[in-house]
Amino acid sequence: MKRSPGVPIRALAVGGALSLSLITGCSGGSSEDTAGTAREAAAVKALSTGELKQRILAQGEVTGYKVNPIGEAAPSRSTVKSSDEKCRPLVYVLTGLAPAAPATEIGRTVREEKKDPTDDATSLDDLADGKFESALKDSLDLDVTSLDLSSYDGDGARQALRALSTALKTCTTGFTGGASGDEQKVTKVTPTTASGSGDESVAFTATTDMDGDKGPLHAEVVRHGNTVATYFTMNIGAMMTGKTYTVPPAVIKAQSEKLG
Repeated sequence: MKRSPGVPIRALAVGGALSLSLITGCSGGSSEDTAGTAREAAAVKALSTGELKQRILAQGEVTGYKVNPIGEAAPSRSTVKSSDEKCRPLVYVLTGLAPAAPATEIGRTVREEKKDPTDDATSLDDLADGKFESALKDSLDLDVTSLDLSSYDGDGARQALRALSTALKTCTTGFTGGASGDEQKVTKVTPTTASGSGDESVAFTATTDMDGDKGPLHAEVVRHGNTVATYFTMNIGAMMTGKTYTVPPAVIKAQSEKLG
């Protein structure tokens, strides 16, 4: 916060008088049906914060991962900056938030559980021969996912996915953005294949440049009705060694199943 290598956008193009006549001529009440559908969509209400708390992943619900509330560490949307407004939905996701402001929102941190290394690699001798560095990289080789669950009134959830899909098309060469004081430079954004969960989904990889060191960040956004699950994953150890990683499928699967 799936599809083919591109972003999943569903669009219906209707052109010419013939196409229009076919659509409006299907039944005498087609315009009324359309208006009724629009009214129904507008009447949809967001879930309450309490309802989101019941639906977001909790500790013990995904094997091999520890789930914790984000608490005060959660960034405020008002502090998020973007060098290009068109890229703001991407910046929100890479800050651990949904791509567009929702009516209600709640977050969790889902951290991969990893056993401590058995080797004692803390002496100066170990540091000299590279063992300490190796042990450090290994200890940091774990997926840490920011999970955001957001709910929208009316057609807000669809619009949020649409805004993200548009940003993916226009921000391929990157941007600078993030929570105030913690902005990061993104040099490339690439749509990736999503998990296929929910009603629609979007996934992408953002390549960051930190003082010349480049590394990938991975994200996926899934819509379940008028609720959006946003997953943003980073693995510092993998970034240091060039190891491939992604948003953990087990986390997406567990959250999707809980949303029904």
